[in-house]
Amino acid sequence: MANLANKLVIRQSCFNWGTKTYIMGILNVTPDSFSDGGEFNTIASAVAQARAMIAAGADIIDIGGQSTRPGSQQITLAEEMERVLPVIKVIRPEVTIPISIDTTRAAVAQAAVQLGADMVNDISGGTYDPEMLSTVANLDVPIVLMHIRGTPQTMQEYAQYQDVIGEIYDFLSQQVNSAITLGIKREKIIIDPGIGFAKNHQQNLQVIRELSRLKSLELPILVGPSRKSFIGQILNQPNAKDRVWGTAAACCAAIFHGADILRVHDVSAIRDVSLVADAIYK
Repeated sequence: MANLANKLVIRQSCFNWGTKTYIMGILNVTPDSFSDGGEFNTIASAVAQARAMIAAGADIIDIGGQSTRPGSQQITLAEEMERVLPVIKVIRPEVTIPISIDTTRAAVAQAAVQLGADMVNDISGGTYDPEMLSTVANLDVPIVLMHIRGTPQTMQEYAQYQDVIGEIYDFLSQQVNSAITLGIKREKIIIDPGIGFAKNHQQNLQVIRELSRLKSLELPILVGPSRKSFIGQILNQPNAKDRVWGTAAACCAAIFHGADILRVHDVSAIRDVSLVADAIYK
C-alpha cells in the first residue's frame, strides 16, 4: 500500500491508510433492513445507538434510510430525507467523529452534508443518480464507491461472472475515473467490492479471498461482510444477530487481504478483532 495517498483527514479524524483498520458503524434508520430494521428508526434510539458505537470504538458512523437488502423496495426521495436528516441534525452536535450518509441520491447527499455529514457512501458506485458524482465533487467530501449490478430488487439475478474480482476491479476503475473526471479528488475516493450485492455465496467468499487484487487501484478498501447471508449459510444461522463470530472471521480474513475499513453492526466485537489482526498483519 505504499503507493496509495496514505492519509485522509475527515473532520477532526486522520485516517492513515495501511497502518491500522478503521471501523465504520452501521446506523440503519429503516423499518426493513435485513439485520436491524426498525430498531433505530426513532431519533432517540438512533442517537443512543450512535453514542454506543462511538463508545465501542467506531471511527465513522454510517447513517442510511434506504434498505438495500435483496428484494427491498425503493422509498421516495421525501421518505429518505425524512428518515435521515432529523437523525443527522441531532447526532451532529453530539459527536466529533465523521458521519457518513449512505445514499444513492445526490439530493440526499447534498442535504445531509449541509446538515453536517462528512462523506457519502454510495452502494451504486455513482451509477444510480447521474448527479451524484458531480454533487460530491462540488461538496468536496470523500465518497465510497461500491460495486453492484442491477438494483437491490434485481441484483441477485446478475451474479454471473467469468472472473468476479476482475470484473469488480474493472467497474470500480471505471467509476473512479468518472469521479476524478467530474472533479472528485483521488485522495477522497474509497472503494468497496460490494459483498452480498449481485454475488452468490461462493463469489462472496472469493471476493474476500482475492481482495488484494483491488490494491493495484491504490485506493483505500472498505469491506462490509457484517451479518450477511453468506455467513448465515456457513453457520446455518438464520438470525442475522447471531452471526457476530462469523462476521469476525470474515473481517479478520478481509484485514489479512488488505481491507482498510470494515463496515459493521457489532462495533465492539469487531474493534477487538481488528486490533489483534492489525497487530499481526500491519
